[in-house]
Amino acid sequence: MRLIYLSPVPWASFAQRPHKFVEWFHGRTGDEVLWVDPYPTRFPLLSDFRRFGIQDGQEQMANPPWLRVIRPYSLPIEPLPGSGWVNALIWRRVFHELDAFASQQPALLVIGKPSVLALAVVGRIKGCRTVYDAMDDFPAFYSGFSRWAMRRREQQLVRSVSTVLASSTALKQRWSDLQTDVRLVLNGLDLNVLPPPKVSAATSNQKVLGYVGTIAAWFDWEWVIALAKARPADVVRLIGPMFVPAPVVMPQNIEMLPPCNHQAVLVAMQDFDVGLIPFKKNDLTASVDPIKYYEYRALGLPVISTDFGEMALRGGAGGTFLSQTSKDINDLVQAALLYREDKESVRHFRTSNTWESRFDSAKII
Repeated sequence: MRLIYLSPVPWASFAQRPHKFVEWFHGRTGDEVLWVDPYPTRFPLLSDFRRFGIQDGQEQMANPPWLRVIRPYSLPIEPLPGSGWVNALIWRRVFHELDAFASQQPALLVIGKPSVLALAVVGRIKGCRTVYDAMDDFPAFYSGFSRWAMRRREQQLVRSVSTVLASSTALKQRWSDLQTDVRLVLNGLDLNVLPPPKVSAATSNQKVLGYVGTIAAWFDWEWVIALAKARPADVVRLIGPMFVPAPVVMPQNIEMLPPCNHQAVLVAMQDFDVGLIPFKKNDLTASVDPIKYYEYRALGLPVISTDFGEMALRGGAGGTFLSQTSKDINDLVQAALLYREDKESVRHFRTSNTWESRFDSAKII
């Protein structure tokens, strides 16, 4: 069985859930994969041009011999009615490659993001199992007519495929009304890239309360500033690309470092005493299961998170401390710093939350 994967992210980007899915598929079947890079599914925004030149720690990945990557080109008009008819003329080569790939042996078709192209491919390639791997609330990232169009396309896609994989409880609940076969497949971690866990307390009086990841619309600056003010003797270390401006005046103990590649990120996490996930509680985060949670815990770090998305369901999980208001921050930090992890519990967490165990549980091959 071959795999056709229409991805929400380029192959030549930071390894994420889509990359792990195709690696898992090849590891289980030994078969080939045709990866389709994404294309613009909304009108261009001024912020898109502002992102040019911003480094985000992306890793250029060489194509393994079992994987072929194609990149569709399109006019940025997808929200408009009839855009598919126009772009279909540009996609003729893509359709030809997909048809040829699927005709040689049975294929599994996985869609990682709703689009007009995805709907066309689902209707075009017959006799294969179709899966929508729902990783985000995609319409929440759009606005205006683009949001409405994306919502409509996503609903069409959910009705069209045979199975939906939901990366969070909220997404599973949402799509169960439109699709009878919805399976919860949370995010996970890659054991092969993890450094040794941190299972002993730091001796320094100054603690490092750290965050690694993108700083964008979902990042809760107010919470982070409240944390820095509540812990003036500690360092709040933020590592990652910034797509929203930082406050003009910040406490001096907030330390901002540039983005780096994934391996360097994991090494940087080893210097943390506490891992932070300071996200706002809104439509953007309501369906999110943050991968950084798994990486923090797999390194033996206690985690302090705001109570958004899938994190809101982890109040009873070991080493996990949920903040509901800025007033509880200091107590949570003290509790997190007192938390002690042992090697066996870290080992169990690692082996229980691998990408392989996640995708195996989906039972789609």
